[in-house]
Amino acid sequence: MPVTRVLDQQSEWLASYQPGLRVREKGSVVSIGDGISWIRGLPSAAIEDVLIFADGSRGMVFDLNRDRIGAILLYETEYLTAATSVRLAKHSLSIPVGNEFIGRIVDPMGMPLDGLAAPTSLMRENLEKASPAITARDFVEKPLYTGIKIIDTLIPIGKGQRQLIIGDEGLGRSSIAIDAVINQKNQNVICIYVLIGQKRSAVVNTIDILRKQGALDYTVCVVAEATALPGLQYIAPFAGCALADYWMSQGRDTLIIYDDLSTHAKTYRELSLLLRRPPGREAYPGDIFFVHSRLLERSTRLNAKNGGGSMTALPIVETQQGEISAYIPTNLISITDGQIYLDSNLFVSGFRPAIDITKSVSRIGGKAQHQAIRDQAGKMKLDYLQFLELETFTRFGQRLEASMEERIKRGRILREILKQDRLSPLSNLFQLAWLKSFNGGYFDAVDLSEIGPRLSKIEQFSHTSGLTLDSSEEQWRGALDEWFKPIAEAQAT
Repeated sequence: MPVTRVLDQQSEWLASYQPGLRVREKGSVVSIGDGISWIRGLPSAAIEDVLIFADGSRGMVFDLNRDRIGAILLYETEYLTAATSVRLAKHSLSIPVGNEFIGRIVDPMGMPLDGLAAPTSLMRENLEKASPAITARDFVEKPLYTGIKIIDTLIPIGKGQRQLIIGDEGLGRSSIAIDAVINQKNQNVICIYVLIGQKRSAVVNTIDILRKQGALDYTVCVVAEATALPGLQYIAPFAGCALADYWMSQGRDTLIIYDDLSTHAKTYRELSLLLRRPPGREAYPGDIFFVHSRLLERSTRLNAKNGGGSMTALPIVETQQGEISAYIPTNLISITDGQIYLDSNLFVSGFRPAIDITKSVSRIGGKAQHQAIRDQAGKMKLDYLQFLELETFTRFGQRLEASMEERIKRGRILREILKQDRLSPLSNLFQLAWLKSFNGGYFDAVDLSEIGPRLSKIEQFSHTSGLTLDSSEEQWRGALDEWFKPIAEAQAT
């Protein structure tokens, strides 16, 4: 904030100051440790009230007992000790919001981490806020393209949807989220990437990728590193959600990544155990489901009367040994509108992204797909699942009918087409082009090793053809015949 503005505010406060008797509650710190502070006094304190310590530290009430309160520390100075006085701030926890945050890297309190000046926004948004009412919501009917072939065609995502990315560590969960962010370039979508409890090297790597790909120009990174106070790690997803909430209320489309909610759940478990709350399943507190549901319920698409903005959420959760039925993954699967499951066997076999179609689903994204892509991808998922079953059957050495062999051959071609390198999102026009090429039989006589070069040709042609998603079937067929004619003639000779 400019110095002149600060002086003006102080002058206004001084001009309206009235001397008189004031009564204020005053507490004192009993003990401090592991990001937790126990405080005596402050009888009117309520859950999630902000606390101001005499040394300048900040905290938030997290637990209430008969004779003392437990608080999580959000900012701690080296001078915070037992007997330090504490007072209530008389307001809920909030962060500044506004367009000044686009392209910035901030902590969950909105303070800059990129070495630049603090954003000068005067508007603030509460971290805790009720989710939009049912009457303020609209149907999910606009697509949000990730640029990943297997997702945009078989597991589509719509604006306002909550799609879980689930899998073991090291299978490319974050890569899918980063690709989705990169693909929003020039799409008028503001992205918020929340990094929770990650090592500094991982944080720097993610930010470097976004910067090199030009994605930081429309992205805000909210970072709570592994070395940050547990309280900051806990509020990080709520801070990111508050930023997205602001832009959604302004009628903008937003995409928020929670990377990842497994770490967030562990942080909440750590805080709860330190505050001596009774543990439940896997030692998590009983309200962990409520914590994540109230966060993800704020993602939606608003109707035109409420601005028409949207908040699409891609929460990431980790599994152990592919166990999808563990406590936290099960909770999040039941909260979200679908999941993208990554399988270690597919990853080892070289299928990237290692998305297991059999365990992945998008419950509402299909209605948001463009009609042309929906028509072409309609039965593809079912046919691909049947191919996987047939291929398993052939391992026993059974003789197959010619029609079955043909289906297996097309399935293998489709599997080769669906492979894609990371950091290479593709346009929706190319998605439609390869779908029409595959369904039109243009890949049937192609060797698997030639799939990649042919896809590159299709991508090149699609960008220069002048076709759109709304072009007629005759226009597409004519273009495909023209594209593949030189290839067919070369093969004939």
